Amino acid sequence: MAAKPKLHYINERGRMEPIRWLLAAAGIEFDECFVKTKDDLLKLRTDGFLLFQQVPMVEIDGVKMVQTRAILNYIAAKYNLYGKDLKERALIDMYVEGLFDLNELLMTSDYLPADEKEQQLATALDKAANRYFPVFEKVLKDHGQDFLVGNRFSKADVQLLEVLLMAEERKPDILAQFPLLQSFKARISNIPTIKKFLQPGSQRKSLPRQEDIPNIMKIFE
Repeated sequence: MAAKPKLHYINERGRMEPIRWLLAAAGIEFDECFVKTKDDLLKLRTDGFLLFQQVPMVEIDGVKMVQTRAILNYIAAKYNLYGKDLKERALIDMYVEGLFDLNELLMTSDYLPADEKEQQLATALDKAANRYFPVFEKVLKDHGQDFLVGNRFSKADVQLLEVLLMAEERKPDILAQFPLLQSFKARISNIPTIKKFLQPGSQRKSLPRQEDIPNIMKIFE
């Protein structure tokens, strides 16, 4: 039996969370090795495990992979979540790259000082409602299918659901003007592997606690 993927990162969402989501969506169990201190990170670096000296790092199929997008692409291809041909793959990548831009704005706002956080979060939510979510509402309207690409479940669907839920955590009514995205959220959330991941006690991470942020930042100084 192949070893479970092993994820090396802090015990927070950050840039590992999309990887956790995608593995969970594929129904793949994984282990986590948490980076708890600056020394933990230094050890990974000095052992030569971090190509660019940074996490996330995932051990999978005998390879120590870094760079979030590269890891996601590998997982998506391995578990048939990456479209049926090059055109579908390109479309999936386009959607996911846009979602990563929004994900980054939402995620990094949690680690900013209060005054900067409020401004960036307002910017992120404005872009969500006026730039990004209208695109996906239109995609679903134009093709009338259950999934974003090729009417089959892909990493684009997983990443969109993750970002929808991230935005709702910060502004519960943000999907009020997007009925197709509301239906999409309910539909994808009910896929058995996703439903399991959304249950309490799963490896999905919560929003960072404000009191933990100083210690998290020290790890990466």
